[in-house]
Amino acid sequence: MNAPIGLPEIHAGPLPRRRTVPVKVGGVAVGGAAPVVVQSMTNTDTADVEATVAQVAALAIAGSEIVRITVDRDEAAAAVPRIKERLLKRSIRVPLVGDFHYIGHKLLTDHPACAEALDKFRINPGNVGFGERRDRQFSTLIELALRHDKPVRIGVNWGSLDQDLLTRLMDENAAAAAPRTAGAVMREAIVQSALLSAARAEEIGLKRDKIILSAKVSNVQDLIAVYRDLAARTDHALHLGLTEAGMGTKGIVASSAAMGILLQEGIGDTIRVSLTPEPGGDRTREVQVAQELLQTMGFRTFLPVVAACPGCGRTTSTVFQELAQTIEEDLRRSMPVWRERYPGVEGLKVAVMGCIVNGPGESKHADIGISLPGTGETPAAPVFIDGKKAATLRGPGIAEDFRRMVEAYVEQRWG
Repeated sequence: MNAPIGLPEIHAGPLPRRRTVPVKVGGVAVGGAAPVVVQSMTNTDTADVEATVAQVAALAIAGSEIVRITVDRDEAAAAVPRIKERLLKRSIRVPLVGDFHYIGHKLLTDHPACAEALDKFRINPGNVGFGERRDRQFSTLIELALRHDKPVRIGVNWGSLDQDLLTRLMDENAAAAAPRTAGAVMREAIVQSALLSAARAEEIGLKRDKIILSAKVSNVQDLIAVYRDLAARTDHALHLGLTEAGMGTKGIVASSAAMGILLQEGIGDTIRVSLTPEPGGDRTREVQVAQELLQTMGFRTFLPVVAACPGCGRTTSTVFQELAQTIEEDLRRSMPVWRERYPGVEGLKVAVMGCIVNGPGESKHADIGISLPGTGETPAAPVFIDGKKAATLRGPGIAEDFRRMVEAYVEQRWG
């Protein structure tokens, strides 16, 4: 249908993806025409092989397509080949990235088996070295990447920015006829640090298809501004992430707000949601949030969607809440097996509704949906499959009956 005269036609969807130079990280493609990749990072002591293997495995099973581990001392570097070996024995082939600061040049030189076992090196140009040693140690890291044929992420972080570069830009800005704000100069220093480091890596011999850039800050608006500028000035693949995003809902909202805007603008080839885990919390939460961000924006499909109403005065029963939670947990728990057994099951749409107002309609829009009775309604729950009423459930076993119907639908449609 044509838009009314004088009114713009409403467009739904992101801007075209910015085409970047593709990079291969292990068996995972980043950039180019590849979908946006989800990655995460362990918080175990890498020298503790058993704990690190367990957490890498958990992150990979949850859906992390790349996992970064800290390599901060000799014991950690020596453990990396054993970690890789144990993961492969468990048929877990997720690419491992070594995170290096301060002495990465020494660790990779002294532990060639570590360099060989890793699928990518992450280098922070602000923490490579200081003074005259910085260029020499950065060159050593790039030469080691060349020797072992590994890609490199040059990851700038405003918490460890190259102070010499920042000071020079601040001095130039102070002498300018129309000086910019300190924040603008800081952002320029971050972008320049990434671009200059990438240019230096290329001079040494590292090809563009071996370089990924990131420029992390912890403020939403700064992150958006930095990546917009970076994307306009290079075609390198970009890793998105709000550093030190925070804990709980704050970290989730901040990361989603910042990366959602950039992804909508076609910027970003791989993402990480850097959540601070709650005490005893599950590290895989950051993977789940990253997947949900990409899925809700329509970029990728990882898990079946469960639509559930928020509840109101008509839904005094908690049955629909408990059922929605149970179905979501069942689907997430089943997906590692279902993904292999039922190709395409990620597209499943389930509705769990709490009353007659929107329940039947929402359930008809889903592949399979249930409309539970609200306050004062007949104690019956119609189930709709592919838009048509298929059954009416009653009694205390409604939740279990519906769960079995979902499993049967999956088997029937994708089996």
